[in-house]
Amino acid sequence: MKQDVYNVTFGGIGGQGIIKASELLGWAALYDGYHVKKSEVHGMSQRGGSVESHVRFGKKIFSPLIGEGQADFLLCFHADEHPRLLPFLRKGGVDLAPYLAKVQEAIEDQRSLNTALVGVLSAHLPIREKSWQKALETVFKPKILESNRLVFAKARALCQ
Repeated sequence: MKQDVYNVTFGGIGGQGIIKASELLGWAALYDGYHVKKSEVHGMSQRGGSVESHVRFGKKIFSPLIGEGQADFLLCFHADEHPRLLPFLRKGGVDLAPYLAKVQEAIEDQRSLNTALVGVLSAHLPIREKSWQKALETVFKPKILESNRLVFAKARALCQ
């Protein structure tokens, strides 16, 4: 799918790495030459409350917010958040919720769920592999970089 603007809504509960996942996408898109805007709503994240993040990238982006019915991709990190976030998905948009259970089964450390789900998302976006790798290096400390690279690749392979 090649288009001028890509809208991605991330959502889950506090502590799942939604903000880190949206940072990963933002850096990858930026490294690939896109204009990027990002917004997040933390809510009661420290108490397991809802967290969402919006990432928009393309030739020229003016607003970071994605309205209802405008997201090209919906990435939910927690099944209970899916009904709340589904109205953001546009008609014909890609709901990646079916991959949640597959990814949870495929990875050993559930703390890497955010990286794995971004790996799934990456298979659907026109961002080059080298930009994803540079984004992984930017977002993760050297101590956990290699394990996140492996999880990213494993989850991306689930979609190909």
